[in-house]
Order: sequence, then C-alpha cells, then structure tokens
Amino acid sequence: MAVNEPQKKHSFLHSVKLVAWSFIGIRSDKGYRDDLARVNPLHVVVVGIVGALLLVVVLVGLAKWVVGS
Repeated sequence: MAVNEPQKKHSFLHSVKLVAWSFIGIRSDKGYRDDLARVNPLHVVVVGIVGALLLVVVLVGLAKWVVGS
C-alpha cells in the first residue's frame, strides 16, 4: 500500500476472511496488524460469535454422526 493512498474501509466479507484466518491461526503479524487497523470491530465481533457457534454445531453434529454409526 502506497503512503499517499487512502485507507479503504473493508467489507463484511473481509471481516469473515480475517476471523477465518484467526481461527486457523496462520496469519503473519504484519498482515494481522494491517487488517486490524482498518477493520470494523463490530463486524469482527459478529463474525467471531457466528463462527464459534458454527464450529460448535459442526463438531456436535460430527460427534453424533460418529457415535450413531
């Protein structure tokens, strides 16, 4: 990103990508800091909660499927 280039607000989809990288845990420190400086905190909180709930639902479903087999 050039020095004179204005910072753009990121979309909700970008917040989803940011949280997904955080869940996986493979994000460079520089990329993390750059994204965190430009992202909407409300989007990150909402996506984080939805992602955590989705992860729990998938794991419970997988456990029920394995036990039921």
